[in-house]
Amino acid sequence: MTVQRPTPAPAPPPADRPHGPTPATTRARVAALLRGPGVIAWGLAAGFAALYLCVAVNRNRRGLGKAYDLGIFEQAVRAYAHGRAPIVPLKGPGYHLLGDHFHPLLAVLAPFYRVFPGPLTLVTAQALLMALAVVPLARWAHEVGGARLAVLVGGATGASWGIVRAVADDFHEIAFAVPLLAFAATALGRRRPLAAALWALPLLLVKEDLGLTVAAFGLLIAWRARRERRTPVPGLVLAGVGVAAAALIVLVVLPSFNPHGGFDYWQQLDGSGSGPLWALPLRLGWPPVKWLLLFLLAATTGFLALRSPLALLCVPTLGWRLLADNPHYWGVSYHYSAVLMPLLFAALVDAVRRSGTGSRAVRRGLAATVLVAVVTLPLYPLHEVVMPEAWGTSARVVETRAMLARVPDGAAVAASNRLAAQLTARADVTLVCREPVGAGPRWVAVDLRDPSVKAPCATADTARMLARYRDAGYLTRFDRDGLLLLERP
Repeated sequence: MTVQRPTPAPAPPPADRPHGPTPATTRARVAALLRGPGVIAWGLAAGFAALYLCVAVNRNRRGLGKAYDLGIFEQAVRAYAHGRAPIVPLKGPGYHLLGDHFHPLLAVLAPFYRVFPGPLTLVTAQALLMALAVVPLARWAHEVGGARLAVLVGGATGASWGIVRAVADDFHEIAFAVPLLAFAATALGRRRPLAAALWALPLLLVKEDLGLTVAAFGLLIAWRARRERRTPVPGLVLAGVGVAAAALIVLVVLPSFNPHGGFDYWQQLDGSGSGPLWALPLRLGWPPVKWLLLFLLAATTGFLALRSPLALLCVPTLGWRLLADNPHYWGVSYHYSAVLMPLLFAALVDAVRRSGTGSRAVRRGLAATVLVAVVTLPLYPLHEVVMPEAWGTSARVVETRAMLARVPDGAAVAASNRLAAQLTARADVTLVCREPVGAGPRWVAVDLRDPSVKAPCATADTARMLARYRDAGYLTRFDRDGLLLLERP
């Protein structure tokens, strides 16, 4: 007979054996999560969106918006929101804005404006769109060089002078182009030509000159396909679509909406299109302020972007800017350089990918990138976030609000540049220097101390029209410290 022995009880676990993740393991997991590409990219984007909003909303609160261009775009979006064509009285009687620039993508803001009417809807949308450009660039940088490179590229992109200047400079259609270019250039750098093409094609609905940038994407896709012994036809087709779309828009679409039957900006290229061909390089590089623009663009990425073919995507925009005879296009102010920032930082990441983060030249270039971002930060409006005086309400702002409060909603108003932008959400606004239509406006609102009063209205034209309104019997309802409000009897 077999005696069955009792099964021994299992030994208790050692007292020091962990029953779950230790605090050290938890901290490691949290650190790894925080260093992940998604958290870094979206975290930086959210941070810059908040900063951009602070600057843009505060500048609007202080009455720094202008008829050219915040008022113009608000009148267009306001018309879209009510199912009408984008007729913009600030540009002239019955002026259809698609005869000025081709930007039908603005219509996507119409539902938001219908719910939240006012200039804040436009500047908020612009802040969010600009900040979105950080996401693809930071994620790609993380893929190439890890968390540190992602933070550097994302931070330098968000703080770049071109984007910061645009965020603080009213509202412009290129707010849509900045994230589209970031996603398209990143996809191209990651060898995803179809995604690059799909991100690039909506640029055709943002502005007419971006068709040439779409063509540049196509040419780079074709060039890379040839190098990899694949057919270049898809890239060449994209290039052809870009060129054909730009030509169709400039030669047919814009003139069909324009009150003068043409493209208003040809005259800015007339001087550059004449003269001998050998003088072209001289026109591209003179006056010397153009070299300042080129130097600052290259220095923004520590000159690393020049090592990547993606930098060639900047050529179409730089080409028309340098060839035009408008000095505003040559400088480092206004919003014109915003579309170049995502292209340059995509080229920077591509250059790091090619050379490796351990390269001495790459380390020097990244250090220079950070240095330029730090040096330019106090020169552009993002620093206003930490300036106490920027958050105050001056006596002049209080007086301006009191004067404009006398203008009833829905009234017809002729106003100076900055005052116009404060009225477009609730009144029918034209510029004071323009000839009146019919009986003329019911109200005339002018700030004679507005530093932007010389453009788009010359001071002499404003004075001439004020004299005419007074001769026509307009009554003075407010006259204090250069603020003037007249009413038709």
